[in-house]
Amino acid sequence: MSDNKARLGDALCEAGIISADQLRIALTEQKRTDNKLGSILVTLGFISEKVLRDFISNTEQQESIDLAHLVADPEALAKVPQTLARAQHLLPISFNTQKQELKVAMSNVFDVIAIDKLNASLGDQIKITPLLAGERDIMQALDTAYGFDLSIDGILHELETGEIDAQMAASQQEYSQPLVRLVNALLADAVKRGASDIHFEPEATFLRIRYRIDGVLQQVRSLHKNYWSAIVVRIKVMAGLNIAETRIPQDGRISMVFSGQAVDFRVSSLPTIHGENIVLRILDREKGILTMQQLGLPDDSLQLLQLMMARPEGIILLTGPTGSGKTTTLYSLLNHLNQESVNIMTLEDPVEYQQMMLRQTAVNESVKLDFSTGIRALLRQDPDILLIGEIRDEDTAEMAFRAAMTGHQVYSTLHTNSAISAITRLLDIGVLPDILADNIIGIVGQRLLRKLCPHCKQAYSPTQLERHLLKLDTDESLQLYSAQGCDRCYQGYKGRLALLEILRIDDILRGMIAARCNIHELRHKAQDNGFFALADDGIRRVREGITSLDELTRVVDLTHHLH
Repeated sequence: MSDNKARLGDALCEAGIISADQLRIALTEQKRTDNKLGSILVTLGFISEKVLRDFISNTEQQESIDLAHLVADPEALAKVPQTLARAQHLLPISFNTQKQELKVAMSNVFDVIAIDKLNASLGDQIKITPLLAGERDIMQALDTAYGFDLSIDGILHELETGEIDAQMAASQQEYSQPLVRLVNALLADAVKRGASDIHFEPEATFLRIRYRIDGVLQQVRSLHKNYWSAIVVRIKVMAGLNIAETRIPQDGRISMVFSGQAVDFRVSSLPTIHGENIVLRILDREKGILTMQQLGLPDDSLQLLQLMMARPEGIILLTGPTGSGKTTTLYSLLNHLNQESVNIMTLEDPVEYQQMMLRQTAVNESVKLDFSTGIRALLRQDPDILLIGEIRDEDTAEMAFRAAMTGHQVYSTLHTNSAISAITRLLDIGVLPDILADNIIGIVGQRLLRKLCPHCKQAYSPTQLERHLLKLDTDESLQLYSAQGCDRCYQGYKGRLALLEILRIDDILRGMIAARCNIHELRHKAQDNGFFALADDGIRRVREGITSLDELTRVVDLTHHLH
C-alpha cells in the first residue's frame, strides 16, 4: 500500500465520508486485488462515484478509471492517432459530441507535454479530460482498442470478406473474434443512442436488429441469417445462459462498462419458428435512478407526494402499462428514503436496479419463491419499508395489505389505466373494502411522453378542435409546437418525461371506498378536491411547448374533453 492510498483513506475518514471499519475492509480488499483504493470503496458501496470524484478534485488529486471491462469507443479512438496514443501512453475513452469533450486514460494525469501534444493534434475546440489509470492497463487496452476495427460497418466488412490480420487471428484475445467485437459494438451503440431495449429478431433469411428509443422501436441493422447462430451463442455466454438449450425461454444478465460507466443488460431469449428471439433491456444505473426533483413534478404535486411518503405505515401504489417507468419512479422514491436508520427490503421479478443498502430479492418460481411467500419471509427480516414488484393476485394483495396493517410502509405497482381504477382492480381481486380504505395512502398513475427536439420543433397556431381539447379560452392566444425531425433527434423527438397523476386518499375518499362507491363517483369527488388527471398534466406540458399534442394523444385519451 502506497502513501497516496493511505492518505486518501485517512482523508476520507477524517472528512466523515467513510468509517474506520469501512477503510479497513477496503484496504484488505486492496491487498487481495491490487486495485486502486478509490475504485474498491465504490465497488463495495461505501462511497458513490460522485462523492469520491468531488472529494478527489477538492484535494487536487484525480479521478481514476478501471480499464478491465471497458468497451472502447470508436469515435474517441478515431480522434487520436495510434502512434500518438502509444508514444504518450494514453487511451481515448469516450467522446461527447455535444460538449466536444474527449476523455483519455493516462498513467500520469499531470503530464503537461502529453496533453500539449494531444491538444496540438486535436485543436483548441476539443476539451481534454484526463482520467488516472495504470500504465500496464493502458498498454494492454491499446493493443485491444487499436488492434482491431471496432465500428459496426468495419466488423461486418471483416466478416463478409474474411479479411483479418493473421497475427491478430492467431492471438488468444477475445477481440480477435469479429463476432465478439460485433456484439460489443452493437451494445455500445445502443447505450450511446439512449436506447432502453435491443431486439435481435431472426426471420427466415435475415436477422433484424431494432432499438427502442424514447419508447418507439427503430430498425438499425439487418444482417444475414448466417451470423445469428454465432451471435446468439455469444450473447448467451455473456449472460450465463445455457447455450445447448434452444427450446425453452431463458433469462440472464450482462454487466459491462461503456465510457467508464457500468451498464447492466437484462437478457431474455424466446424460441420462435425462425430461431431464438433475444431482447436485452438496458439498465443504466446512473440514468435509471432519478432524484424526486428530477421527476419534473410541479411544486404542489411534489409536496403532495412527499406528504404521502411521510406517513409511517400503509401502501403507496404506482399504476400504468408495461414500460411506463413505474420501476424507475419507485426507485427514485426509495432512493429518497434510503438511509442507515431504515431497513428497506425489496421483492422483484427480476431485480432491475441494484442499489446499496437495499436488501433486494428476486422472485424465483423454480424454488417456489413467489410474491406471497416472499413477503412472508421478508416480514421476518425486521423491515421498515417494503417494495413489492407487482400485485398480481389475491394472495399477493392480501400479504401486501397485511404488511401495511402491521406497521410497515409498502410500495408496489399495479397494471391499471388510471390511478382511480386501481381501487376497483384491488376490490375485484379480493381486497376487502374496509382493509383497502384503511391502509392505502395514495396511488400514482404514470405514463412516459416523448419530448420535442428543441432544435427543430416548429410553432403553429392551434385549430378550433385543438383549442377545445386544450380547454383554451376564446380570447386566449397560445402557440403550439409540432415535431419536424433533424439529425439531432428521431422523428422530431428527443428524450422522455414522466406524466404523473397523484391521488391522495383522504378521509372522504376512505369512506366512499369502504361504502364501495363506483369509479365515477370517486373520480368526481377527487376532482372536486383538486385531483389532476394524466390528461391535465399532459395538457400543461403541451401548453409549455415541451411536447406536442399529437404525442399526448398517442399516450393519453383526450376524447372525454370533447364532451
